Amino acid sequence: MLRTLNRVLLALAGLVLIALGGSVLAVGYGVRPPHWWVHQGAHDVLFTAGERTRWRQEGWWWPVVIAALAVLLLLSLWWLAAGLRRRHLSVLPLDTGDDEDSAQLRGSALEQALGAHTERLDGVERARVRLRGRPGSPVAHLHLTLAPDAAPLLVQHHAVTETLKAAKEATGQENMRAEVRMKGVPHGAERVR
Repeated sequence: MLRTLNRVLLALAGLVLIALGGSVLAVGYGVRPPHWWVHQGAHDVLFTAGERTRWRQEGWWWPVVIAALAVLLLLSLWWLAAGLRRRHLSVLPLDTGDDEDSAQLRGSALEQALGAHTERLDGVERARVRLRGRPGSPVAHLHLTLAPDAAPLLVQHHAVTETLKAAKEATGQENMRAEVRMKGVPHGAERVR
C-alpha cells in the first residue's frame, strides 16, 4: 500500500509541477491565458504587495503558517523514511547450537534456493521468492507463474507445505510464514477436431 501511495503522490506532485511550470513558461512566451488564470502577462507577479502583507497583523496568521509548515515537514520526513526503509531481508541468523559463534545466511541465497525448489513442483513454470520481515520472523513471498494445466489449490498446498518446510528446516526459523501469489501463463485456445 505504501508503494501505491508513494507512486500516486509522486505522480500528482509531478503533474502539478508540470502544469504550473508549463503555464508560466507559456505565458512568458506570450501565450494569452484564460481570464481566471493566476498569471496574466510576462511581467505579472504571483502575489501583489497587498496580498503578501494582508494577514500579517492578525494574531492567528503566524501560528497557522508555522503549524502548516511543520505538518508539511513531518509528512515529508515520514515519506522519506518510508522510502528509505529496507524492505528486503538481506541476512538471516542461523542457529548452530553454539552460544559463541553464530552463522548467517544471505537472504538472496535462500531466495534462489527456495525459487529453484518451488520451480520443481508440478504445475509451476516460474517462481520468484522474496524474503521480507524481520530476521526473527521472516516472510517468504512466493510469486508463481502457473502452467496452463496446473491446479492452483494443489500448487499452493505443495508450495506452502514443501517449500516452507524446506526453508524452516534449512534455517531453523520455525515461525517463518509464506505468502503465495499466483498467475497463469497466457496461452492460446486449443482447437478441437
